[in-house]
Amino acid sequence: MTTAEAEATPVPRRGLAAAAYGPRARQVLGRVLVTLARSVAIFVPVFLVATFVTFALRSLSGLSPARIQLGEEATPEAIARVEAQWGLDRPFLTQYGDWFTGVLHGQLGTSWTNGADISTLIGLGLGVSLSVAAFALLIGVVVGFALGTVAALRRTTWVDRAVTGFVTVISVMPAFVVGIVLVAVFAVGLGLFPSAGYVPAEQGVGPWLAHITLPAVALSFDVIADVARQLRTSLIAAYRENYVTGAVVRGLGTRRIFFGHVLRNGLGPTLATLGLKFPSLVGASVVTEWIFGLQGFGRFANDSAQAGDVPAVQGVLVVSIVLVVAFNLIVDLVLARVTPAARRGV
Repeated sequence: MTTAEAEATPVPRRGLAAAAYGPRARQVLGRVLVTLARSVAIFVPVFLVATFVTFALRSLSGLSPARIQLGEEATPEAIARVEAQWGLDRPFLTQYGDWFTGVLHGQLGTSWTNGADISTLIGLGLGVSLSVAAFALLIGVVVGFALGTVAALRRTTWVDRAVTGFVTVISVMPAFVVGIVLVAVFAVGLGLFPSAGYVPAEQGVGPWLAHITLPAVALSFDVIADVARQLRTSLIAAYRENYVTGAVVRGLGTRRIFFGHVLRNGLGPTLATLGLKFPSLVGASVVTEWIFGLQGFGRFANDSAQAGDVPAVQGVLVVSIVLVVAFNLIVDLVLARVTPAARRGV
């Protein structure tokens, strides 16, 4: 074969795809790294300031383990002795440094009320709340996505009005009211689900799902409403953009226009809305946990605050900060991957 023939020989399609995949993969990896670096740059100062303010709660509250253990009638000498045992007689910054070092190692301190390890107590409650919150978020995203998409595709019709009315109704229904109704109908009336309690997933996926379904449904209404409304608005706005008109002129199919242009550009605001939903579901479920008899993260936070257990409250706040930052980081990574605007750095 001559040199000219070799140059004229077409490159296999697979070779072209592999050659194009390398730069594309590097571009995707670069976007991910930039997103991670930006998130870390924001997370570090926020975490430092938040933990400092969190630790300062004890000084601002005026609470003391001596007051909890000895009562309000304790003598100053007894109070000073108990506070010295807890290391509260040391300088504030020294206490903060020791506590922050423990936080970095996953040690959140010891409870004032029962002397138990706070990390262990939070871990037990967090497993319950994360299970319910994750299932509630899944229900909310799936149902809200379906309702928002149908409303946008059938905009200005009776379907759109029906979806909008339904979403408006469920958005004003408190989770505890929904929970009581679900217990009365599906647990007590029909006997389809247990009315209270929790079974870890290690003891069986079936019982675990049965115990978290009703509280997850009760918490999912707010997510359904927010996702459906935001997605409908974003999709309708995307349909009015010039690139959609250009796609129609070029003769692209309706399905290709929706999935390739409208949906990808309309997902951004909806994903951003979800950024704070998951942490808020974990932290705001205290009433629902009372209704369904769950010893979760929200109930532990409420009990700790009422008992004046400052180290436990500090641990709850630290975990909440980590949850908010971590979930928003996940949302940012998904945004950078699926939305064209995020890819362009907009």
